[in-house]
Amino acid sequence: MSHNNLTPWERVEISRSAERPTSLDYITTIFDRYMSLHGDRLFGDDGAIVGGLASIDGIPVTVVGQQKGRSTKENIKRNFGMPSPEGYRKTMRLMRQAEKFHRPVICFVDTPGAFCGIEAEEGGIGEAIARNLYEMSSLKVPILSIMIGEGGSGGAIAMAVGNEVWSMENSTYSVLSPEGFASILWKDGSRASEAAKVMKITAADLKELGVIEKVIREPEPASIDNIIELSEEIREMIVDFLKRYRKKTPEEIVEERYQRFRKM
Repeated sequence: MSHNNLTPWERVEISRSAERPTSLDYITTIFDRYMSLHGDRLFGDDGAIVGGLASIDGIPVTVVGQQKGRSTKENIKRNFGMPSPEGYRKTMRLMRQAEKFHRPVICFVDTPGAFCGIEAEEGGIGEAIARNLYEMSSLKVPILSIMIGEGGSGGAIAMAVGNEVWSMENSTYSVLSPEGFASILWKDGSRASEAAKVMKITAADLKELGVIEKVIREPEPASIDNIIELSEEIREMIVDFLKRYRKKTPEEIVEERYQRFRKM
């Protein structure tokens, strides 16, 4: 059964659950082969972003994902899935490489938001995100972005300038967290559950608003126990996406992406 009776806030809590599969969990179960690549060639390697080369059904692709940890130790290494400027620059490096070799790009989005520490500001986090938006908008290969957990703020949008954007049924995608929304609007962060409702951040709401193209069903909330079944369905959907875009010219791919965002 589908969890149609969950409130938006319950879905927010599920999207943040430590039980939820991470980008690497999906990458290793969906793709036939995966080789990770590291570093932004400028400053360092951000643990909050994983990515590299993969193949699916014989089609070579580039995959990039925001990576949270399960344990506290892992989360510290991954900075709780909050990327730094070098993470977004790594993402862009991989996407440019994908364009050079005509590989489609598949992004897994799962972040509370970009890292907002002083080091991130000093490293130019705003510029790194803006450059991603700018460069992704004209990338000559198909881009697919999938929300697998939290799609928070500019941190998520920086990996969601796609030809299509999909969301897991219990994932969220919004300009900021419900807590942030409540504290800005009502000066009361404790009204987050009320905010979640007003913000229209659930997959069903986003589909209705035309912000996303597809909702990936979760008969049970996604976890390590049911990732195999979920991944099989996602795999088929990705292969279908790749086959549809195979027939299009680079110009058509860019134009379609442009029109997708113009509609909003």
